[in-house]
Amino acid sequence: MIDTHAHIYLEHFTEDIDEVINRALESGIEKILLPNIDSTTIDQMLELEVKYPNICFPMMGLHPCSVKEDFETELQLVEDWLNKRSFLAVGEMGTDLYWDKTFWEQQKEAFHFQCEQGLKHDLPIVIHCRETIDETISLVSSYKGKGLKGVFHCFTGSIEQGKQITDLGFYLGIGGVSTFKNGGMDKVIPHLDQTKIILETDSPYLTPTPHRGKRNEPAYVSLVKNKVAEYLDSTAEAIEKLTTANANALFFPS
Repeated sequence: MIDTHAHIYLEHFTEDIDEVINRALESGIEKILLPNIDSTTIDQMLELEVKYPNICFPMMGLHPCSVKEDFETELQLVEDWLNKRSFLAVGEMGTDLYWDKTFWEQQKEAFHFQCEQGLKHDLPIVIHCRETIDETISLVSSYKGKGLKGVFHCFTGSIEQGKQITDLGFYLGIGGVSTFKNGGMDKVIPHLDQTKIILETDSPYLTPTPHRGKRNEPAYVSLVKNKVAEYLDSTAEAIEKLTTANANALFFPS
């Protein structure tokens, strides 16, 4: 399996990262994809890539919650890194009106800038869209037919929103919210395009049931997988095979 979204370079994992990686491997995780946040997280992220080659794969991007007054400087750094070496994707990028609405116009500017980087380097984009899913679908729609690809990470939208996203050729990242009793995903997941579903944790956040309230980690992808299998009236093995093939198609195309 592939955990397509995990921030295991953060301080939450400083004390026991080796054990976290080992538990992931033991649970069947072969690859852990690392979305960047901003200039403050690059060094730790790249250190994990060196320490765990062919397991940890970094991305390069600017998280919308880090879009502040200095966002142009941050974006310049993203561009410099993308020009300097290869990354798996452009991300984590996107939009967020949950925490702060101050920099909405700058968020949209940063979004378009990073979409252009994705097109330039032929990389998928990894989209965060909290409280902004319709706005973000609209932003992505402006690139229809231009070859932009990627995933709406932490998808918790409606059936219709899911269809709009997959009709654009984008994938849906399914994580811990799918296991929440009142998360509502039991009504949505059965109606999504199964060829566009990938699994993620967003570690250390959004920990799946029954560990909710504790730190999330890549090994818990199995809990998401099992819940998706339940919703689709399928087997865990079939969902593992399906979602891994989907993730490989997006991030590791042959």
